[in-house]
Amino acid sequence: MPVIGGREWAQTTYAYLPGAWGPSMEEAYVPARHYLIDDKLHVPGRFNFARDVVDAHAEDREKTAMVWIGDDNTGRRCLTFLDIKDLSCRLANMLSDQGVAKGDRVFLMVGRRPEWWITMVALHRLGAVAVPATTMLTTKDIAYRLSRCEIKAVITDREGERKFEEACRQGDRPALRLTVDMPGHDHWRAFGQLESYSKDHVCCDTAAGDPALIYFTSGTTGMPKMVLHNQVSYGLAHAVTGLAWLGLAANDLQFTVSDTGWALASYGTFYGPWHAGAAIVVDGSARFCVRRTLEILEAEQVTSFLAAPTVYRLLVQEDLGRLNAPRLRSCTSAGEPLNPEVMHIWEAAIGVPIREGYGQTESVISVITRPGMAIKPGSMGRPSPSFDVRVLDETMNEAMPNQEGTLAIRVKPHRPVGLFDGYLDDEDENARCFVGDYYLTGDRAYRDEDGYLWFVGRDDDVINSAGYRIGPFEVESALLEHPSVVEAAAVASPDKTRGAIVKAFIRLVAGCEPSPRLVEELQAHVRRTTAPYKYPRQIEFMNELPKTISGKIRRAELRQREFARSTSSGR
Repeated sequence: MPVIGGREWAQTTYAYLPGAWGPSMEEAYVPARHYLIDDKLHVPGRFNFARDVVDAHAEDREKTAMVWIGDDNTGRRCLTFLDIKDLSCRLANMLSDQGVAKGDRVFLMVGRRPEWWITMVALHRLGAVAVPATTMLTTKDIAYRLSRCEIKAVITDREGERKFEEACRQGDRPALRLTVDMPGHDHWRAFGQLESYSKDHVCCDTAAGDPALIYFTSGTTGMPKMVLHNQVSYGLAHAVTGLAWLGLAANDLQFTVSDTGWALASYGTFYGPWHAGAAIVVDGSARFCVRRTLEILEAEQVTSFLAAPTVYRLLVQEDLGRLNAPRLRSCTSAGEPLNPEVMHIWEAAIGVPIREGYGQTESVISVITRPGMAIKPGSMGRPSPSFDVRVLDETMNEAMPNQEGTLAIRVKPHRPVGLFDGYLDDEDENARCFVGDYYLTGDRAYRDEDGYLWFVGRDDDVINSAGYRIGPFEVESALLEHPSVVEAAAVASPDKTRGAIVKAFIRLVAGCEPSPRLVEELQAHVRRTTAPYKYPRQIEFMNELPKTISGKIRRAELRQREFARSTSSGR
């Protein structure tokens, strides 16, 4: 049984009825209502997520914040907002006692364990800067981050402790090192047994512009960059995520499939749901499991589900007709585009459509498909509150409807609440992406006549073939409609005649064997499904596609491989 702060959590039984998580929406205190009014974010001069959201909910001593489910399904435990408040206050006092102060950077590499949420709230209390990281980081990844970011303290688990010891041999040694397990090395302290520290703590009165969080990007197009957010960027602006996109109420139970090292965890397991007063369910297993995910949806009677497209693609391969989740009323997806075929399969089986949204590590959710809004499969939706999102042509003017261009966010005369402050220690990158009145996202898209935005691909991913510009997503979506295909990536491959051709890398379903006949079948399928000139003239089958540690396919790596082959072969 997990122990935090020297005590075991109480086993709790729930009645899954409307209002079972607390008072009705009309009666509940919902912090987001104070900031998101008439579709506009109202920004106070002082704001702290711990004080103004978590502590406010804790006034209701029984209000559920989290249901945590351990690896073996026997460790199902409940934490109230009061538990989160008390434990985070104790941890804040412990960290303060060890010298962590306002503005200090704390590297947090902990998986889906309650300690991650407790630490995030504690760092807000101190006004310290959280640097979340996925547990999948290698020693090399950690060494790179330590060399780029001045880290005062590290909080991790036993495996992370081992990696940090290896990384620290290269010279960077954080002053304070805590492990949520029993320490295995000298100079490491145990996170637990917080009872010796007081649960009374005076929360730092942070200003809206004070730094709160640094994310490292996933590195799809180069080495990871440091993204700086302030107290409003993440602490407050995710009120839009919780209410306008996820559509949560105070009696909802939100289940989000995400590693704690990624921005999606902030969207769907922390700021967004807790702004709305919703409880979260956390899968505490070390690895993602399709069947376990479906079991949690059913056993916990989840009302709102958020996952990346990769997860949905895996889930639709199961027999979804057996899933019994009558309270599930909201399904959302973000992180990369979701293929329309997957959306159709899911809705046909579950009866709930998937609403897409678009955001980056650099922002909160900036394009959304709202609850009740007409869904156009494949579209990201429309700009979310406080964001003025445009599609720009090559002259930096707004593109015509259905004309592909650069997806941009207007930052002048008013910078949107929820956009990052900039890349730390990277003025060249800041100059590249902040141009004139806009922040250039690095993504290409188009806007249709109804104002819906459609993702085409990253700037570097667009394929130029014989004068045609081809977005990889449309090719990949067509391939994924074929029953033999599990994953697909389309990239440019050099060609003397056309400049480049579309080449597809494909992972097949189990039991399906590659063959020339299958290549022809897939090519013909794409010709029928989309414009004929977009079909992949070459197809290569792979057991696994290269991915970032966040699970996104590394098209850049595949593209570079093709250009390297072309150079060596003289193509």
